[in-house]
Amino acid sequence: MAISVFDLFKIGIGPSSSHTVGPMRAAHDFIGELKAGDLLERVARVEVQLFGSLSATGIGHGTDRAVLMGLMGERPDRIDPAIIAPCIEELQEAEALRLDGRHSVPFVWGRDLQLQEENLPHHPNAMRLIAHGHGGELHRNTYYSLGGGFVIDEAQAAAGELDTDTTTLPHDFQSADELLAMCRRSGLGISELMLENEKAWRSEAEIREGLLTIWTAMQACIVKGMEAEGTLPGGLKVKRRARALYQRMLASEDDHSLIASTMSAMDWVNLYALAVNEENAAGGRMVTAPTNGAAGIIPAVLQYYMQFRKGACERDVVNFLLAAGAVGILCKKNASISGAEVGCQGEVGSACAMAAAGLTEVMGGTIDQVENAAEIGLEHNLGLTCDPVGGLVQVPCIERNAIASVKAINAAQMALRGDGEHFISLDKVIRTMRDTGADMQAKYKETSTGGLAVSAIEC
Repeated sequence: MAISVFDLFKIGIGPSSSHTVGPMRAAHDFIGELKAGDLLERVARVEVQLFGSLSATGIGHGTDRAVLMGLMGERPDRIDPAIIAPCIEELQEAEALRLDGRHSVPFVWGRDLQLQEENLPHHPNAMRLIAHGHGGELHRNTYYSLGGGFVIDEAQAAAGELDTDTTTLPHDFQSADELLAMCRRSGLGISELMLENEKAWRSEAEIREGLLTIWTAMQACIVKGMEAEGTLPGGLKVKRRARALYQRMLASEDDHSLIASTMSAMDWVNLYALAVNEENAAGGRMVTAPTNGAAGIIPAVLQYYMQFRKGACERDVVNFLLAAGAVGILCKKNASISGAEVGCQGEVGSACAMAAAGLTEVMGGTIDQVENAAEIGLEHNLGLTCDPVGGLVQVPCIERNAIASVKAINAAQMALRGDGEHFISLDKVIRTMRDTGADMQAKYKETSTGGLAVSAIEC
């Protein structure tokens, strides 16, 4: 399995990479399958079935709307988030679904969209799409959304394929130990080695341009989040805080607090993370990093570096994202970045480790210090449950990104103050994340049936 940094950092929409981006991609793929088989015009009805975590928290995560937009021919990297609400409203009023934006079929929400409590065998995030003709069933497929927008179908899952990319890489590392050994043999830093791997897909100029495009999208999300105000959708009536915090910081209000007066940089980190994740919760344009639920951490830490590091430049952005990507690849290959599979440690924990690694890289850390920073960042998110209140990516998700962003900076600082030696390796922590996820009861993995989700309702 070959994973590119562009697989981890993908432009899409909120509020969830596994529950929104992935299902929209899957539905778009389903339309492609119908078209490839010359079946689209013969479809008389489409049935949507959501299973497991997609059923339990799919409504709060916008899975229902994402699937239907995908069936209309929309893709998460191209769709204008502003069209979703009016399109869904029109569909519900007319009880008609325009497949691929042109072939209209009846669609009754309560009949054709089904929430199933059953868990399918390959992954908690599962959905099945069935196309019926006037004479019977035409085509069906089952899809699994693996986190971070990654999607496989039933045939791939049955074959044990987590990804279809079999590109041969010059430095195909499977563990952090292998990554460090390859760096030592080649004399390359982690970002440099990742750059060589990325050249298997595209030119160096395209890589740099692509990563700077990702960074531009991250910055735009920060700005939009800092400008927006009001209440987030979904019914919890959570108020946006980023704009008010930004205005207070611009006014330099002094509350005579020791923390406020000595850690003003951390205020900016908190602001950036809150801005991104509020925008995510509102369904805005996002970059998976490596997921939407943890999308605020890497932009917040990178923006912190770009703002406060004298001489920071675009080259640093590229190196930061490449080094962060190396850690994300390790987490995905050897554990998971899916909250439904291993809990929030797989989303926020992985993003924290990635951000710590990226920051250490651009701060001039050695390969051992980069690995150490990632290990610290992930280790101290172990056991983090995924229990979103009301199935919405709001509480505790938004604040959790801000806290993890500060953790990532501290992890980098601790690693840079050391010599790279440490007791527990990154590989061991990633394996522990995988095992901890397996040990968690199902209700703590993106089902909204345990933890804070239950406590908040009881209160």
